[in-house]
Amino acid sequence: MDISLFFIDLIKFTLAGLFVFFTAFFVLKNHFDSYYNLKSLEYKSLVAKDVLPLKLQAYERMTLFVERINPANMMLRLHQPGMSATEIQALILAEVKAEYQHNITQQLYISAEAWNIIKRVKDDTIVLVNGAISAISQDATAVDLSKHLFAKLSQLEENPYDLAITVLRNDLSEL
Repeated sequence: MDISLFFIDLIKFTLAGLFVFFTAFFVLKNHFDSYYNLKSLEYKSLVAKDVLPLKLQAYERMTLFVERINPANMMLRLHQPGMSATEIQALILAEVKAEYQHNITQQLYISAEAWNIIKRVKDDTIVLVNGAISAISQDATAVDLSKHLFAKLSQLEENPYDLAITVLRNDLSEL
């Protein structure tokens, strides 16, 4: 009978030990989980505090990029009296590519949709300028190219540069 008492005592102590172990485990687990969640929240707020200004700056720079590659603005900024259409075309294409390369790292801070719009506006600008140069005569002036560019832009239902800025503004409002 001593063996049966021994096993009963063993079962009682084992169950009591398991109860104490699981109680301590769940209490400590809850404590560590709440501590981890608090530290995670602190980290996220710290990152948000540091990243938010970078995101705002990226949206600013992308807005400036769209404005700078708008043919209307480029023609005013780059035109020199007596320039030929091919000279200003080369200057415009170089300017668009340089602006894009200068701002390419900003894709880290803006949404994928906004970045795709930025790339599309850049590509469409290049296509627009190349299409306009092929539609005018070889001896055309920069003024002739600008007239043709403005005519093509006015034929569009919506200005792609305004649409790109609208997308950037909408993205920014969601931050």
